[in-house]
Amino acid sequence: MKESIKERVYQIAAYITESGATVRAAARVFDVSKSTVHSDMTVRLPLLDKGSARVVKAILNKNREERHIRGGESTKKKYGKMR
Repeated sequence: MKESIKERVYQIAAYITESGATVRAAARVFDVSKSTVHSDMTVRLPLLDKGSARVVKAILNKNREERHIRGGESTKKKYGKMR
């Protein structure tokens, strides 16, 4: 694995751990695609650091479970502004 990719994986993992960010938010901050963030966190990070991978996986699972709630709030806000 290239050194630049390793560095990106560690940076994204640290960002997600510190902020509890979603995959989309991390992708925006690091200017990469959601697919890149997802593969970095689920495939590459466990190869580099199993402890960090467990922490990040827990955060991403929590975000996935709450996704429908955030979507509903966004829709409510959107249509509330239209009135």
